[in-house]
Amino acid sequence: MHSVRLFVVGTLKRGFPLHSRGLEGATYLGHGVTVDPFPMVVAGPWYAPMILHEPGGGKRLNGELYEIDEPRLQSLDELESVGRPGNFRFAVAVEEASGGIVTAHAYFKARELAVPMHTGCLDDYQDRRFVPPESRGRSI
Repeated sequence: MHSVRLFVVGTLKRGFPLHSRGLEGATYLGHGVTVDPFPMVVAGPWYAPMILHEPGGGKRLNGELYEIDEPRLQSLDELESVGRPGNFRFAVAVEEASGGIVTAHAYFKARELAVPMHTGCLDDYQDRRFVPPESRGRSI
């Protein structure tokens, strides 16, 4: 079966709320950093980490590289709302810990979804205010 690389910087990382539902059991390839800078902010009503697809702005982003199969990628696309307005998946160049450069998929949001913005540009997401889907609609 065909596999692809995925680079995650937010709630899909190990130890964060969506890891167990999206990447549990996936092959972890190690730490990576985007070759190009991108703006990453915590934004929106659910305090979600968002990478804005504005290459060259922001900072080089720290994250985790995974190898996943196509069915898992499609499941993650659904979790990340790909196909709905302002939600995208693009290929990015990522520098591995070894210094090698690989291409991996990453999830992006349009700037219009980043309202309100709760942080400036980040290079490493560690914020713990994210509200997971199952908690939305209830009092927080």
